[in-house]
Amino acid sequence: MFKAFGILVIAAFPVLAQDGSISAERIREHTRFLSLDLLEGHGVGQRGGEIATEYMATQFALAGAQPAGDNGSYFQKVPLVGIETTPDAQLSAAVGGKSVDFRWLEDFVGVSQRQTPQTRLEGEAIFVGHGITAPEWKWDDFKGVDVKGKVLVLFTNEPASNDPAFFEGRALTYYGRWVYKYEEAVRRGAVGAILIHTTPTAGYGWEVVRNSWGREAPFVKLAPGQPSLAFQGWVTREAGEKLLALAGKTVDELLAASEKRDFQPVPLGVLIRGRMPAKIRELDTRNVAAMVPGSDPKLKDEVVVFSAHWDHLGIGTPVNGDAIYNGAIDNGTGCGILLELARAWAALPQKPRRSALFLSVTAEEGGLRGSEYYAAHPLYAPGKTAIDLNYDALYPFGRAQDVVLTGAERTTVWPMAQQIAKRLNLEISSDAQPEQGHYFRSDHFSFAHAGMPAFSIGHATEFLGKPAGYGQKVWEEYNSKHYHQPSDEFQADWDFTAVEQAAEYGFVLGMEIANQDKLPDWRPGDQFHRLPASNTIYHGQMVW
Repeated sequence: MFKAFGILVIAAFPVLAQDGSISAERIREHTRFLSLDLLEGHGVGQRGGEIATEYMATQFALAGAQPAGDNGSYFQKVPLVGIETTPDAQLSAAVGGKSVDFRWLEDFVGVSQRQTPQTRLEGEAIFVGHGITAPEWKWDDFKGVDVKGKVLVLFTNEPASNDPAFFEGRALTYYGRWVYKYEEAVRRGAVGAILIHTTPTAGYGWEVVRNSWGREAPFVKLAPGQPSLAFQGWVTREAGEKLLALAGKTVDELLAASEKRDFQPVPLGVLIRGRMPAKIRELDTRNVAAMVPGSDPKLKDEVVVFSAHWDHLGIGTPVNGDAIYNGAIDNGTGCGILLELARAWAALPQKPRRSALFLSVTAEEGGLRGSEYYAAHPLYAPGKTAIDLNYDALYPFGRAQDVVLTGAERTTVWPMAQQIAKRLNLEISSDAQPEQGHYFRSDHFSFAHAGMPAFSIGHATEFLGKPAGYGQKVWEEYNSKHYHQPSDEFQADWDFTAVEQAAEYGFVLGMEIANQDKLPDWRPGDQFHRLPASNTIYHGQMVW
């Protein structure tokens, strides 16, 4: 609760004393409800998703936040196409008289971008390393080789380095994200792109890939004549070994080659064939949007955005007999925070100068589709958007000693963010897993990609009364056992104090931004100054 932080905080932010507190208990109850089996994993275009969005809208209304969606409602319709590759999908590799057939889910997963019920894939395989062209780092995996009509075989991630002057060292850049790989494949006219999965290069095990890609995927509807891949997908390391063995190569051999600047694409002499039957449907899905008007007549048309995605994976492949992917942490916690922030903001007797928009977006798990759509069709113009503060998957495991701000240092808000952390007795910790590329994996990235300052307020890494490194241990356990698994379920003994602290931090930071004279901006030279909104079309599938 705010009052627990003492006179210093109340003196610095006197309005908080009038409002009362952010409540861990309210966040807990929102999280509990949103992760009930009743909601069936709140999948996009599914009954559980409809219940989740109705719940969010109802709670926004009860909180006193006004509707900010289409036609005076709390909803912004997001038109998507659902594509579900069926289990009879086929993928094979052949050379000479030898061939290998791969099994759906066990050996490969993926989807055609073509948005048709029947798609065939056929093309010569060419290995292109990490599939990166990055002139600023003098790196080119293609070396001028024409891959039009080919099937690219590659690894996710990027060349390993601890040098911050080379692909930003340990921190994964956008070049390392699998989304970029498929985008580059489309740009170069390839017919398909197959990532060989390894846990070190992907950052998660095969079960995460299988559970996320072996189900319906949401896509933005293709425009007539828009280029697309006949297949984008993954194969297991074991399947990759079989594919490469046909060319006399191994996974380790080609992975090592891909780390060198002088790498040259390797024609494998292997013919890839596939058949990708799919169920196609129009997806009825929506963002949920509520707002609290600002108090300044001149600044109230500018907005501070708080965001969190409401969707999870719905009903999927059973694990230990459980087929409901509840998404309690990912992202029941973020939605609980969003609702509590809306309630607390609406209850302020004196509103901040700028307005606040509370945005719960769809299809994050399907490629940031809901936030991507919002960024292209914003309720407030990008030039009137002060910032997006995003919440995604926070840990309810005790009292936090720190907070992780993924990307805050990119913005002019950074000094203010540091000052507020100090006032709230929180350290700001760096991302403990920079190689995971978290900045590119959650909804704030859609805002950033469209030029709007944005970052996430993340889970704690250190907890009061816990040994040093406890947060890393918790992350490793969650990532390996519960992330995108049916076991991401609400637990009655969870302690939501750290989640409450993250909400309080965002509340105070959001108010400061809403009251300052100038809009925040990116720091000089940041890459998002160079990314126009027209670049925000994604051809990928799940963003994790």
